[in-house]
Amino acid sequence: MDLTLTDEHEAIRALAADFTDRELIPNAAAWDRAEAVDRGIVKRLGDLGFLGMTIPEEYGGSAGDHLAYCLVMEELGRGDTAVRGIVSVSLGLVTKPLLAYGTEEQKRHWIPKLTAGDALGCFGLTEPGNGSDAGHLKTKAVKDGDGWRVTGSKIFITNGTWADVALVFARTGNKDGQPDDGPRGITAFLVPTDTPGFQAREIKGKLGLRGQATAELVLEDVRVPDEARLGEIGQGFKIAMSTLDKGRMSVAAGCVGLIQACLNASVDYATQRDQFGKSIAHYQLVQEMLADISVDLDAGRLLVWRVADLIEGGQPYATAASTAKLFCSEAAVRAANNAIQVFGGYGYIDEYPVGKYLRDARVLTLYEGTSQIQKLLLGRALTGVSAF
Repeated sequence: MDLTLTDEHEAIRALAADFTDRELIPNAAAWDRAEAVDRGIVKRLGDLGFLGMTIPEEYGGSAGDHLAYCLVMEELGRGDTAVRGIVSVSLGLVTKPLLAYGTEEQKRHWIPKLTAGDALGCFGLTEPGNGSDAGHLKTKAVKDGDGWRVTGSKIFITNGTWADVALVFARTGNKDGQPDDGPRGITAFLVPTDTPGFQAREIKGKLGLRGQATAELVLEDVRVPDEARLGEIGQGFKIAMSTLDKGRMSVAAGCVGLIQACLNASVDYATQRDQFGKSIAHYQLVQEMLADISVDLDAGRLLVWRVADLIEGGQPYATAASTAKLFCSEAAVRAANNAIQVFGGYGYIDEYPVGKYLRDARVLTLYEGTSQIQKLLLGRALTGVSAF
């Protein structure tokens, strides 16, 4: 793996860092308290090309490779994990599968809007009764003439109340037209959120990512044409899982950014805070916590870059993505915990950012596959035996 960043990589990282320093860090605490990110951020992200990373220019994308994408996700994660999630979901979980599985008409209709920030997407997989067990989801799509009627509900959907299109996974039966209650009976649909019967209800009172628009989706007899189907009948589960493999790389990259934020804040505080006549940076146990954060930062970044390198080389990357997501999300929690310990009592109040870092970090071990699911995926890769 070549660890050398090109001039283009350095330029995109600098652009993302400048955006983060100007737009995200000064506003993150206020957005967290208000439980609402400034919605205008979406268009600004689009104007900078961040919503079109790795997408060909012919569809309005900003091209670039997956390492450049990870560098942007890291910088956004350093500023506000909630904003990083807006990009990761709309670009990584909606635009990218559209590019991979969509018809030319679907691509031309949706991708330029999504990459420009003129539209936003959400990923409708998780249900109230089906989280990790996505292969047995209950939302149904029933054939109705030349279209489908979709009924069901989804939960914890990032961008849910902001999205213009939802990538919804529903049970249709398999490609042979037979009923199927398992993964082979799931199909994906692109559902405009202004379709009659589609409702999005924002979820408030979250522990972290408070500024992010997280929602419950309710679909009551929502009719979509067959042209809204993404991929083949019965291919939905495959689309969802392949999409989440790359999504885990993005989550891990955002975790690296959060760890960097924890380290920056902790070093700054430790070198300025005096106790017993000198800065607390002089004390061995404080330096131990800083060193632990730093080691996790370097290890996590390399794991993320490995995934990007595998994707660019056309090599299998799913196991590496699970490894990166598992390590980086757990490391982000450790880093935030250590940061609060360095700050002491001041870390427990929101005058300083490290309390928010811990609240935001905690969900990273849950979504796009819990830490336990990642361990089971790694165990299956190692043994050839599935434990679920």
